[in-house]
This record gives sequence, structure tokens and C-alpha cells, in this order.
Amino acid sequence: MGMTIHFTAATPEELDKGKQDPEWVEDFIEGLWGDGEFSTPDRPCGGPDKAWAGLEYLLGQADDVGLEFLMDGDMLLENGTLFAWPPEQVASLAQRLRALPWEQLAVHFDPEKMLAENIYPRVWDCEGELEWLKGSYEEVVTFFTEAAEGGYGAFMEFSF
Repeated sequence: MGMTIHFTAATPEELDKGKQDPEWVEDFIEGLWGDGEFSTPDRPCGGPDKAWAGLEYLLGQADDVGLEFLMDGDMLLENGTLFAWPPEQVASLAQRLRALPWEQLAVHFDPEKMLAENIYPRVWDCEGELEWLKGSYEEVVTFFTEAAEGGYGAFMEFSF
């Protein structure tokens, strides 16, 4: 399966409840998925999946955003698998991401360097990886934009 990151939009009240009872969040998110389909189409969800470290690398090279998926947000579980991102953080990141076109990130794609730096998932020299990163970036931008427009924060799940 590998290490993945996924975001689910959450209201301020849901974030507060999750901070008080992190185990509630798992049931809450699971309840939004009915039979493998996201049952709440008006609530944004998505994420970079396995592309998270590659996107972090490109964003860090671009110097404009400096996103660290596993350091940003408020850690809810000590094992580092669940985070809460308040609406203000989601809105700020959405604004910064919308201002950063993919082409500005793509120039930093360097498979040899990314492999040498052990950037997960270590597939950067395979054909199609730049397009995969582009699709993941677009999904992240869409998620944060839609969540911000709805006044949402987010729960971020890190699976490994």
C-alpha cells in the first residue's frame, strides 16, 4: 500500500470535537464513505496520496509555499497519523497554492537528485512521474481551494 496522505474537509465544530476525541475522527471519516464512495459530494476530499513527498520537495525548491504535510496542522494522534488543519490555515494555503502555477514547480523536477535525496516513493526515474505529480498537485490545489471556499478546515490522515 505505501505511505499516503488524504484530506477530508471539516467544520470548525468537527475539528474541535476531533481535538477532544481523536478516535471519533476515524469513525466520522469512515461514515462519510459509504460502500467505498464518498457519500458527501458537497464536502471536499482528496489529497496527494503517495505523491506527498515529491510535492513537498518541489514546493520546497520553489520557495514560495514551503509545505510540510507531516509537520503542518495540529497533530491529533501521537503516532503522527492524524492532523487537524484549521480553516485559517486551509484558506492561507489555498491562496498560496493558487498563486503557484504547476510550471513553476515542474522546473524543479530532477529525478536523479530526488532519488539521491531518498524522496518517497523513489520512482522518480520512471516514465510518467512528472505527469503523476502534476495530477496530484492539481488535486491538492482543488481540495484546498474548495475547502477554503466552503469555510472548512481539514482532517489529514497519514497512512503507512
